Amino acid sequence: MPLALLVRITPAGPWRNGPHTGSRDRVDPVCHSDTLFAALTGALNQLDEAGPWLEATARAAEPAVRLTSLFPYLRDDLYVPPPRTLWPPQLSGRLRASGARFVPTRVVASLLNGPPLREDSWEVDGMSQCLVPRSGRPGHAGPFRYALRAAAAVDRLTGAAAPHRTACLEFAPNAGYWCAAVFAGAEAAATWRPKLEAAFRLLSDTGLGGERSRGWGHAAAIRFQFGDLASLLLPGAQPAPETSRHWWLLSLCHASASDAIDWTAGNYSLAPRAGRTVTGALKPAIGMIAEGSVLASASAPVGQAADVTPAGHPHPVYRSGFAVALPLPGQTHPHPSAPFIAQEPLPAAEPLSAAEPAPAPEPASEPLPDTEPEPELVPAFFDTEPAR
Repeated sequence: MPLALLVRITPAGPWRNGPHTGSRDRVDPVCHSDTLFAALTGALNQLDEAGPWLEATARAAEPAVRLTSLFPYLRDDLYVPPPRTLWPPQLSGRLRASGARFVPTRVVASLLNGPPLREDSWEVDGMSQCLVPRSGRPGHAGPFRYALRAAAAVDRLTGAAAPHRTACLEFAPNAGYWCAAVFAGAEAAATWRPKLEAAFRLLSDTGLGGERSRGWGHAAAIRFQFGDLASLLLPGAQPAPETSRHWWLLSLCHASASDAIDWTAGNYSLAPRAGRTVTGALKPAIGMIAEGSVLASASAPVGQAADVTPAGHPHPVYRSGFAVALPLPGQTHPHPSAPFIAQEPLPAAEPLSAAEPAPAPEPASEPLPDTEPEPELVPAFFDTEPAR
C-alpha cells in the first residue's frame, strides 16, 4: 500500500462547506477532495510552491500526491462513507444501519475481516448520520451537529441592516476533520510531505471553507501521522489484497480514458461539482464519482484533473479528480449502478460557490434532503455558541 500523511484538524469554531445548490441555509458535512486540493494550491502559492505542485499533480499523468476528502473524526474513530457494496449489512433490524452516512473505519475492517457487527454495540446519531458506539445514556451524539447562525450586513452610508442566517457545522469536543495525502512513492513523500505540512498549518490559520472572515473554518490544533495508508485507516485489519476488481473511493474521482473501469458493475453515485474562481467567473460543471462508491476495475483507478478554465480567464483552472481508492476483497452486489456516461454535462448555472451572493431563501414547504437534517434540531451537550 502507498505511503500517506494522515492529517487531523481540530476546528476552532464553526465550519462551512457550501452545498452544490449554493443555498445559505444548507451545509455539506464533507469538504470534498477537489475543494481541499484548491485550498492547498492556494496555500502552496503563498509558499512559492504552486508551480512545482501543479506540475507534480494537475499537469502530470501520474500525480505525485492524491488527496482524500475531509471526513469527520470523533476521539480515536475516523469516519468514512462505507463501501456501497457492503453497507447496509444484513442485520436483524435492531440497528437501522441504512440511516448511517458515515461509519468508523474499524467497522469497515470488521465488515471486511470479521467478526460480524454487533447491533447492540452501535447506534445511529440522527443529526450527523454517524454510526456511534452505544452509550446507554440519552443525548449521546456524533462528532458534529448542524446549526444556523445569524448575522447582518450593514450599509455603511445609510445604516440599513440586512439580516440573514447561515448554516454551519459545530463540532463536539475531541472531534474534527481528518484527511490523508497519498504519495506516489518514497521520493514523492520525501519531497512533498514537509511542504504539505507547512501548507496545512497555513490553512489552519487562514481558514478553509465559507465565512472565513467571521473566523469560521480555522483550526485550534492540527496533527500529522505518517505511514502506510491501509495501516493508518484500518489498523488491525488483514493485509489488503494484492489484486482486486473492486476499489472503494475515499475521494471524488474524475475518471480518465486510461482507467479501465467496468461501468456496468460496481456500485457508485455521481456528485455535481462546479463553482466560481476567485475573480467570480463561473467554472464549467462536471459530474464526479462520489466518495464511498465502489468501482469495478482490474487496476486501481487513477482519475485526472479536469480543465475547467472559464472562457477568457487569464490562467488555467483545474478541478482535481485524482482517485484515492482502497482494494476490497472479491465480491459482487445484487444491484449494480446504472452505466456511467463519461463527461456528462451538467447545468452550468446550478452550483454556486460559497463566495457568491446567497440566492433567495427556498420556500419553507420544500422538503429537506435526507442527507441534510433540519439545522434547528441540535443536541444540547455542545459547549459552543448556540444557534440564533
